Amino acid sequence: MSSLLDTIKSPDDLNELSIAELKTLAEQVRQRLIATVSETGGHLAPNLGTVELTIALHTVFDMPRDKLIWDVGHQCYTHKLLTGRGQEFDTLRQWGGLSGFPRRCESEYDIFGTGHGSTSISAALGFAKARDLRGEDENVIAIIGDGALTGGMAFEALNQAGDQEIDMMVVLNDNEMSISPNVGAISSYLARMRATLHSRTRQARADVARALERWRLGDAMLEAMDRLRDSVKQLVVPGMLFEEFGFTYLGPIDGHNIEQLLAMFRHAGRIKGPILLHVLTRKGKGYKPAEADPLRFHGTKPFVVENGEIVAADSNPSYSKVLVDSLIELAEKDERICAISAAMLVGTKLQELKERFPDRCFDVGMAEQHAVTYAAGLAAAGLRPVVGIYSTFMQRAYDQIIHDVALQNLPVVLCLDRAGLVGNDGATHHGVFDLSYLRSAPGMVVMAPKDEKELKDMLATALAHDGPSAIRYPAGPGPGVDYSAKPQVLQIGKAEVLTHGNDIAIFAIGRMVQNARQAVELLSAQGIRARLINARFAQPLDEDCLRQTATECGKILTVEENVLAGGFGSAVAETLIRNEINAEVCGVALPNEFVEHGEVETLWENTGLSPEAIAQRAAEFLRAEHAISPLHSSVSR
Repeated sequence: MSSLLDTIKSPDDLNELSIAELKTLAEQVRQRLIATVSETGGHLAPNLGTVELTIALHTVFDMPRDKLIWDVGHQCYTHKLLTGRGQEFDTLRQWGGLSGFPRRCESEYDIFGTGHGSTSISAALGFAKARDLRGEDENVIAIIGDGALTGGMAFEALNQAGDQEIDMMVVLNDNEMSISPNVGAISSYLARMRATLHSRTRQARADVARALERWRLGDAMLEAMDRLRDSVKQLVVPGMLFEEFGFTYLGPIDGHNIEQLLAMFRHAGRIKGPILLHVLTRKGKGYKPAEADPLRFHGTKPFVVENGEIVAADSNPSYSKVLVDSLIELAEKDERICAISAAMLVGTKLQELKERFPDRCFDVGMAEQHAVTYAAGLAAAGLRPVVGIYSTFMQRAYDQIIHDVALQNLPVVLCLDRAGLVGNDGATHHGVFDLSYLRSAPGMVVMAPKDEKELKDMLATALAHDGPSAIRYPAGPGPGVDYSAKPQVLQIGKAEVLTHGNDIAIFAIGRMVQNARQAVELLSAQGIRARLINARFAQPLDEDCLRQTATECGKILTVEENVLAGGFGSAVAETLIRNEINAEVCGVALPNEFVEHGEVETLWENTGLSPEAIAQRAAEFLRAEHAISPLHSSVSR
């Protein structure tokens, strides 16, 4: 028997539904979300919190003529179900299937692609200005969470939108969280608004209750008072911050009450100028494990629906866990060490450092630019700050890395979590540009560990270095190397020779050392003796090792989980040319294009980074006089 959800082929179908049917639809959407994400993994809690909000938006407005722009975009699953993608929904985040984020190439309803935070208001302002220049009249709606609102870019856009008095709507989805609990003055301001709403309406209800008790009118009148409270509560909560930006403020309203949402969106659609509609939602709504632990279910691996337990937990600790364990060990001996996160305390595991040293770990909110310059200030004042941010999000602070850290040669340690291919989150979250953008900064030491022990040693090395440094490491567990020993400070720029052979040399860095090691074994079975070198450092390179290897092997294959352009392989080729070293070099790297979502092993196979592909490429390079292809470079002198 088909469900109501199965009948929804486009948002137009919502117009025929009653309030009761919309509520039924919301429950069916929740069940579909839980069932699918339990199989595919994904962002469950954010999506459970925006079901009614999404249904109401698509009921009132005429998408895609009207423009709906998601911030971050990880809460767009209901949007996808309502816009003709229900039959494909089981392919969510799988290779060749639906993305977990809005993508312009996927649907006409995804008018603006997102994956990072604080972008929606700027994009919506662009759509609204283009509409006005064309002389048209469609509605433009940006949806932004209270976590993303901590990003400075959001306020830059609010500033311009209010100044121009442009017709657009900003829906503030206030669930009191981003990935980690929200922090900062903006979060406190919204919390005071929620508290003011709660205390004023409670007091009003109590006063009326006492009066009605004297009049013996009882519970029926109290229930009527509750309904009155819900209809007028926006009048008793000041939204002065947004009013000062030039926005008409409406709210807060219950983001799970479809009647209120429909009424408020219809009302807001008749107001001219910029509007901010404040909606209160609950992350994980409708699934008890997610309501109880929205952090765990923000982004989850496949789980058992009945109890929320992960289907297959990792046996080895993650690189993030190794990093924070090592950081705590080092911080116990050095009071200068502190750490900074940008709304990622839980994701980076720095929450454990926060619990151990609450005064030395800072969450600055979704504000990566500020995080890096804040760290620069701490370093200039004599501390040893460690900045833990996902590789893809560190891109947002590139100017601060150059201008505030590298230019001043400050001892800031950048820890780039989730470096390389991250799998099912896809192109917006792959950390595949950091080797390129970091090694362009003069004086920046750039490292990538092959295993857990080397990560610990690199952290100690970075903290002992009197200048800027960066360590990039992947998501998920390492190979299982014991890291309990005391960390060793590495010689900066010194590579490690892992296997000896003169037929061909393979220089690998980071996680690719493990893949290259397997490739060496495959080559050995073919009678090819390969020399494997763990580069450790993308900057500075071990030029002595490179010169000796070039002389003894003649052909060098570089392997990295980074784009080819400007990455580790480019550094090797540049060094050979600069020093007039006679050798051929072939770079195995990610293509200079955006890689789709899928399991990491699948992505390796499709981008030439699997052990088998590396071995094949090495054998072809060894046999060929010259080897040039779109994915591989060759330099000879």
